[in-house]
Amino acid sequence: MDTILVVNAGSSSVKFQVFGVDVNGALQRLIKGQIDGIGTKPRLVAEASDKSSLVNKPYAPDMIPDVPAAIAAVAGWLRETQTFNLVAVGHRVVHGGPEYDRPVAIDHAVVANLDRYVSLAPLHQPNNLAPIRTLLTARPELLQVACFDTAFHRGHSTIADHFAIPENLYAEGVRRYGFHGLSYEYVAERLREIAPARATGRVIVAHLGSGASMCALANGRSVESTMGFTALDGIPMGTRPGQLDPGVVLYLLTEKGMSPAALQDLLYRDSGLKGLSGISNDMRDLESNSDPKAAFAVDYFVYRVGLNAGMLAAALGGLDAFVFTAGIGENSATIRARIAEKLTWFGVAFDAAANAAGEPLISRPESRVALYVVPTDEELMIARHTLALLPKRSARGMAGERLAS
Repeated sequence: MDTILVVNAGSSSVKFQVFGVDVNGALQRLIKGQIDGIGTKPRLVAEASDKSSLVNKPYAPDMIPDVPAAIAAVAGWLRETQTFNLVAVGHRVVHGGPEYDRPVAIDHAVVANLDRYVSLAPLHQPNNLAPIRTLLTARPELLQVACFDTAFHRGHSTIADHFAIPENLYAEGVRRYGFHGLSYEYVAERLREIAPARATGRVIVAHLGSGASMCALANGRSVESTMGFTALDGIPMGTRPGQLDPGVVLYLLTEKGMSPAALQDLLYRDSGLKGLSGISNDMRDLESNSDPKAAFAVDYFVYRVGLNAGMLAAALGGLDAFVFTAGIGENSATIRARIAEKLTWFGVAFDAAANAAGEPLISRPESRVALYVVPTDEELMIARHTLALLPKRSARGMAGERLAS
C-alpha cells in the first residue's frame, strides 16, 4: 500500500502519523505517535490503527534535549521497525508569510522563501524546515508538501489584517496572519458533522495547548484570530506571553539593555505560564501544584481566554457556539469549567456532569451558546492536503522500501 508520512513538529513535541492510501484514494491511518516532554521527560509513544501499542519508550532528558533530536529519534524508530511504500511526506509549517495561502509542493526555492520567516516563528520554523531539508537531499524525487498554519486565515478582511502602522510595512508583509490554522480547519469541518446548524453560524474555537490561540469562525471561515504577525500574540501560552504592550519591548531594549537575542529568548521561552508561575510551562503541573504562583498563572490564563472571547464575539456580531480543542482544551475538565464560567454573560448554561464525563457537548439544552469539545487532528488535515497534491497516477516507489530519515 502507498503511504503518506505526516510530520508535525511543534515547540515542545513532535507528532507523526503514517497514512495508507487505498486503491480508491482513501486515507487509512496506520500509525499515530509522538515524542513529548522534550528536554524534561521525553517519551516516544506510538500505536497502530487498532490502538495497540507499538512503542512506549522513555529517554533521559539529555538524549532528547530539543526538537531536532526528537525528529531524529522518530526517524530512527520508523526506519528500524516499519516497512512502507512511501510516496509523499506532509509537513506542518507554521509561517507561510504573504506568499502562501494554500499547501504547496516543496522544492529548494520554497524552502529558501520559508527561511525568511524563521525570525517570526523561532520555536517552530527551524524545526519544520529541518526534516524537509534532510529529505530534499536524501530523497529528492519524493513529494514533500508544506501545509501552513497561516493559510486558513488568509481570507481575513484587510481591516482585520492591518496594524495601525504605515501602509508600506503592510505591503512588505507586516500584517496579522493568525496561526493554528490546520487545527481550526479540521475543527470547522468536524463541527459541520456533529453540529451542522451551529457550524454555519458564529463560532469561537479555542485551541488551548502549550501554544494557544482563539479563532472566530463565520460559516466555517476564519474572520479573526487572537494571534497576529507572530505566534507571540493573543492569550498566554506555555512559554509565550500573549498580548503585550510593544512599549514593554522598547523598555527592555532601551532601559534594561537587553540584546535582541536575549529578548527573543524571554518572549519565546521564559514567559507565559512559565514566567508567571516560575514553576512550569505545563498546565498539568500547575493545576496539581498548591503554590499560589501556580494558581495565579492558571487564573491569568482563564481570565485572558474570557477577555478574548468577548473580542472575538464582537468581531462576529454575536455567538452561537464555543469549541474547546488541543491539549488543555480536550483534557482539562477544570479549565473548561472555569472558562465556561467566564462565558455565562453570553447565555451559556454549563453542564458540569457532561464536562466531567468528557462528553462532546458540555452545555445544557437551554444554553443560548452551545459548548463543545472537539479533538483536533492537524495530521489528518496535512495528509488530506498532501494526498490532493499527489499525481493522479502515483509514482510508486520500490516495493518494501523503508521510510527515509
